[in-house]
Amino acid sequence: MSRIGKLPIQIPAGVTVAFQDGVVSVKGPKGSLSQKIDPSISVKIENGSLTFEENQEFLQDDPKQRHAFHGLYRALVNNMVIGVSTGFKAELEVVGVGYRVSNQGNVITFELLHSHSIVLVLPAELKVETKTERNKNPLITLECCDKQLLGQVCAKIRSFRKPEPYKGKGIKFVGEVLRRKSGKSAAAK
Repeated sequence: MSRIGKLPIQIPAGVTVAFQDGVVSVKGPKGSLSQKIDPSISVKIENGSLTFEENQEFLQDDPKQRHAFHGLYRALVNNMVIGVSTGFKAELEVVGVGYRVSNQGNVITFELLHSHSIVLVLPAELKVETKTERNKNPLITLECCDKQLLGQVCAKIRSFRKPEPYKGKGIKFVGEVLRRKSGKSAAAK
């Protein structure tokens, strides 16, 4: 049995969870999400909590895979419950002279010293806000109830200009610590 999979998920007030035909559906104030569950895992909803167990019918199958699914689906559904009740937030910082970012609704425009501007159209589930202040790096704030979607969009945005280790320029998460290199001058000494 998975240690993570054994932990029950407490369902907060205002969130409804339903399990039908192998799909867990979660609805809350921030939105609704659903996740298909493998048949080797059974889901029980009782007394305001959600528990996951390995199905006894699938005992002959690969036990490692079953244990992995046990923890995986519990973690995915837990992220869904947290997402629809409180939501997830990510802040990205654009570091570099001449790097600019702006948004119009769910369309973000990046000027990252390429020969052209990069335009990214975000899914409707995401809320985006850009902030540019004098003598500070531009900030991008993304909010969503779906943690997987938020992570994918953040990875896509970072891929436009990954932070480089010499001057620290690029797109990075707020508070992210980069391992810096000293460059050529240190090697000559």
